[in-house]
Amino acid sequence: MLSLALARRLRDAGLTWEPASGDRFVLLSPEMSDDVFVLSDMVADVHHFPGGSVIGFNGTVEWALDSVSAEQALWLPTEEQLRERLADSFARLERADPGYRVVCEDGAAFEALFADDAYALALLARLGP
Repeated sequence: MLSLALARRLRDAGLTWEPASGDRFVLLSPEMSDDVFVLSDMVADVHHFPGGSVIGFNGTVEWALDSVSAEQALWLPTEEQLRERLADSFARLERADPGYRVVCEDGAAFEALFADDAYALALLARLGP
């Protein structure tokens, strides 16, 4: 799973998130930042309002948490989602020692211990400073 530090850097660099079923996220409040949530049509889903998106927690009566704004959540994109965002600039994923290397069409390479972190580093380079 993508590190929280890289997820924050991606968000700060301008990566946008349109919450969808299956997406993983954490809440930005310190007391809940260690809990990873998954959007599901059965438990947590997205409600779109004119003022913004809200993630609703349905059927979780044991919690006092009914909903949070999407801005209060930090998206943890998957390896596949990161690769999709790289689009045509992605060339290949290679094993590195240790870990993985993402190579882009322009020859730039990004290494990390985990594949999703390597994808995130490549995407950060595309998003700019």
